[in-house]
Amino acid sequence: MMRAVQYNSYGGGAAALRQVEVPIPSPKEDEVLVKVEATSINPLDLRIQKGVVWPFLPRKFPNIPGIDVAGEVVKVGSGVKNYKAGDKVVAVLSNGFGGGLAEFAVAKENLTVSRPPEVSADQGAALPIAGLAAHECLLRMDGFNYDGSGQQLNLLITAASGGVGQYAVQLAKLGNAHVTATCGARNMDLIKSLGADEVIDYKTPEGAALKSPSGRKYDAVIHCALGFPWSRFEPNLSRNGKVFDITPTPSAFMSYALKKLTFSKKQLVPMMMTPKKEKLDYLVKLLKEGKIRAVIDSKHPLSKAEEGWAKSMSGHATGKIIVET
Repeated sequence: MMRAVQYNSYGGGAAALRQVEVPIPSPKEDEVLVKVEATSINPLDLRIQKGVVWPFLPRKFPNIPGIDVAGEVVKVGSGVKNYKAGDKVVAVLSNGFGGGLAEFAVAKENLTVSRPPEVSADQGAALPIAGLAAHECLLRMDGFNYDGSGQQLNLLITAASGGVGQYAVQLAKLGNAHVTATCGARNMDLIKSLGADEVIDYKTPEGAALKSPSGRKYDAVIHCALGFPWSRFEPNLSRNGKVFDITPTPSAFMSYALKKLTFSKKQLVPMMMTPKKEKLDYLVKLLKEGKIRAVIDSKHPLSKAEEGWAKSMSGHATGKIIVET
């Protein structure tokens, strides 16, 4: 048996989480069993609990949430070739089954990567979904290269002190982009330390209007905040500017379709990220080399996972919230 945290129905927030004992899962042929050292809480976990992706997720109740994990392999399925007991790893768990808020979790071999000694469990667990989302946005930008070659792009990153935003700033600067970032006043120095060229307090008139202090038009926007209509972005975009929305709403998909139908060069792109092993491995190597780092808001023991869940729901976390086992 193992300790775990689960909920039994949609809704209820942190109060609906229950500390339970359940059987340790067994890995299938293509899976590894990981002794979880740390997991992180993502906005996606909260959206699943709220029923935003009903009827697709979760696949069943009760549900143990948590998608990002770092830990040690303790058992491998019969078809697993690249891992053995004792290996340190970072993994993305199945969105449908989750399982990270527990002492043990099963992960697909094709979504598991090795974790070098230079990367702590907390840093590893903070990386997958947030880092991959930021990475995917940059890969879809015309002209962006991590080697800094080509024309310098002007980027806007909203909610830059959040989980995805912090990685977006750091990864964009690796490619020599000019980064304008929005965040709250208390986090402006942090975002500057991550490399942002211009930082705007989102509560000021300039921040609300998303205007670059230097008057630049944005070639692309990585939109990590909520509640901005397309009309707020359009005047600030360059001729072929694109807005990559990491938490698209139904209205975002409607705007995307309308821009396509009218052949607009300025576009809204709803982002639906599919985790890939090779991309996660690339990001873990950047962590190892010190080229990016994970900003961690707070750490909570598994026995107090509800506190971390509530902090995430507040929407005021700086960086990632970690639960340690």
